[in-house]
Amino acid sequence: MSPLHCIANQPEMETIITTHKNTDFDAIASMVAATLLYPEAKPLLPKPVNPNVKAFLSLHKDIFPWLDKPAPNPEAAERLVIVDTAQWERLTGMATFRKHHDLEILLWDHHTQPATIHASWMCQAAVGANITLMMRCLKAEKISLSPIQATLFLAGLYEDTGQLTFTNTTAEDAYAAAYLLEHGADLKILSSFLRPAYGEKQKNILFEMLKHARREKINGHAISISRLAVEGHIDSLALVVGMYRDIMNVDAAFGIFCIPDDDRCMVIGRSDVEDLNIGDIMRGLGGGGHPGAGSAMLRQVNPDVVSEMICGLISGNQQSSVQISDLMSFPVHTISPDATMEEAAKIMRVKGCTGLPVAEDDKLLGMISRRDFVKVRKDAQLQKPVKAFMRQPVMTIDPGKSPLQAARIMIRQDIGRLPVVEDGRLIGIVTRSDVMCYFYDLLPE
Repeated sequence: MSPLHCIANQPEMETIITTHKNTDFDAIASMVAATLLYPEAKPLLPKPVNPNVKAFLSLHKDIFPWLDKPAPNPEAAERLVIVDTAQWERLTGMATFRKHHDLEILLWDHHTQPATIHASWMCQAAVGANITLMMRCLKAEKISLSPIQATLFLAGLYEDTGQLTFTNTTAEDAYAAAYLLEHGADLKILSSFLRPAYGEKQKNILFEMLKHARREKINGHAISISRLAVEGHIDSLALVVGMYRDIMNVDAAFGIFCIPDDDRCMVIGRSDVEDLNIGDIMRGLGGGGHPGAGSAMLRQVNPDVVSEMICGLISGNQQSSVQISDLMSFPVHTISPDATMEEAAKIMRVKGCTGLPVAEDDKLLGMISRRDFVKVRKDAQLQKPVKAFMRQPVMTIDPGKSPLQAARIMIRQDIGRLPVVEDGRLIGIVTRSDVMCYFYDLLPE
């Protein structure tokens, strides 16, 4: 059904617009977009909202006059418009709606998990930000946007796509961002509100997390889970978990923040590998999120149990994905450390490769490549052993790692190939060409 159905030929009825608790920029942007699509509707802003969203709304109250009006009465609603979620569990104060069987529900959501809200009409598609979905209808109806509305919408789009860098970003998100910039979105205003706050409280929490930090390997991924008791409300915990992941240099990090006063645990996860979906893990805990980021709120649970649940979800419930073992070449053409440089040059020429692992009894000792021949100043040096010119130590990769991780190592180290090592044995090699073929779906002729 076309998205235009949501506003075409609808009879007047009492309509309320709402979104999920812990409202972020994408959610508030989608609410404001809904007020343009449903001009007679009354927005019902949940509590709490994210601190940066709260600051934005406080500064722009004149632009959104409904913020100062009394909250609409849910009992009177005949139609409910829900944006940026399809889960009853993510809404607050919705008990009345769930019991209202005659209620017409219109739903806009960009998350892909099955809906628990049974809507009369739904626009659900896998794009990076929910506001991208709503822009379809706004553009089709030629609804004009003010610069501040365009700025808010772009803030929502940028926040949920990491400024168009997250793996959930689609071409439609990029087109929507361009459209908003054309209509006056202000990047200076946007950057000031998207920049998270990092102060003394956040620094102390990060320090405590690092004091007790530990790493573990699950399904070939380096994981770190930190459990910490916190008092009161603390902003920007997601930022702290992101910094913790970077410092620990792990594939994914999880912060379990216990709030003793009311027996709650806030769980926040951050990942930078494509095959470790944080959103799926958090949905397993009753929360939500995206491939690289997510959170969940649990009540009356033991933090150790939460940690075990996370490990279990990573071990058993992650979707299968391409690993280095699927891309690597084997058996590997190697050369002995005692072979001459002349022999190395001949093997490279015959095999059509630009580098060779130097190995003995399947044990990797070094790498020799065409670059290393610049060290050969005289013809006589071609008779010297490879071990005199090889590079060591060698950057390697595990067979269970992802192509994205291989690409990052190659870029960071400026190398064209990675030996694949398992239990100290050389079992394969992956090249820059292998990784590019995977990313761009380039198949040999």
